[in-house]
Amino acid sequence: MTGRGIDQILPHPSDPVLYEPFVKNAEYYVELAEYLNGPIKRPVDYSYIWGDAIDVLNKMKPDIRLINLETAITSSDDYWSDKEVHYRINPKNVDCLKVAGIDCCSLANNHILDWGYKGLQETLETLKKAGIKYAGAGTSIHEAESPAILMAGDKGRVIFFSCGLESSGIPTDWAATEKRPGVNLLKDLSNSTIDYIKEKIYEVKRKGDIVVFSIHWGGNWGYTIPGHHIDFARRLIDSGVDVIHGHSSHHVKGIEVYRGKLILYGCGDFLNDYEGIGGYEEFRGDLTLMYFADVNPLDGKLEGLVMIPMQIRNLRLNRAVQLDILWLVDILNREGKSLGTRVITKDNALILDWR
Repeated sequence: MTGRGIDQILPHPSDPVLYEPFVKNAEYYVELAEYLNGPIKRPVDYSYIWGDAIDVLNKMKPDIRLINLETAITSSDDYWSDKEVHYRINPKNVDCLKVAGIDCCSLANNHILDWGYKGLQETLETLKKAGIKYAGAGTSIHEAESPAILMAGDKGRVIFFSCGLESSGIPTDWAATEKRPGVNLLKDLSNSTIDYIKEKIYEVKRKGDIVVFSIHWGGNWGYTIPGHHIDFARRLIDSGVDVIHGHSSHHVKGIEVYRGKLILYGCGDFLNDYEGIGGYEEFRGDLTLMYFADVNPLDGKLEGLVMIPMQIRNLRLNRAVQLDILWLVDILNREGKSLGTRVITKDNALILDWR
């Protein structure tokens, strides 16, 4: 969520005017962060917001870097009047994604059309010019539901699908159609939806491909994973998906490995401007994780999952301290118990244990 307050500290901030019920200027979110953790010298360079995560990425050297981009990239002022919160970054600030080597973005979420169809169109064009692939939104339903295809060097392909559910706050009229731009919004989680997705997977999947299904679902707060989400995720695995990348919750949720394949029900926010906002402190939304999944391309099964804990402070990512790491361990073990997973710590990293 690189928009709003984070956008304001980058070299080319957008017009800070907001249309929220209480906050009318994006600068206020910077002020909240500064009030809590001290001044932020502006403008910052593009790598600033990633902080310690850059060193981790350089060390881990992942083949593919995937994110849920929950902001429009646009200078459009055509805000969606039926929504209370609108995220955007200036297109000139797209280098904040490039500097972290982001390969592909999931766009099927409840902020990608915050600034109207013009804002969506400019987002797609900006990502294309930056050489960053995307899935989950487009100028028609055909583009929105089509996967991004990424090459992991000489190791094979990653097929990346993206969709969203109304339960995450995506307005129903954001759904792309044959004649209207929008997002890949699933109507339901029925067997017919599974059959349709399965057909799309088998149209493109080849031997050695890894299929990642990115899905924006559920509310922002709370650890409970609805039973129909668990059932749907497992049926996706049965239908040819290898990794499920779930998001919408502002905090980490339980992790499952089903038939040897990874299900992340809620990754939590990785970057946002919530620093200093009160109300949900017990969820520790400031604590976030980098997920490094090692997947076997021969069968799509998980070989290992390493998670690096981070904390958002001064609108940048910082390595989490030991006490916070242990807090995350307790939460993931508590929430993973019914799902058959737990985590152990090693060198300030979290290692998933499901065997």
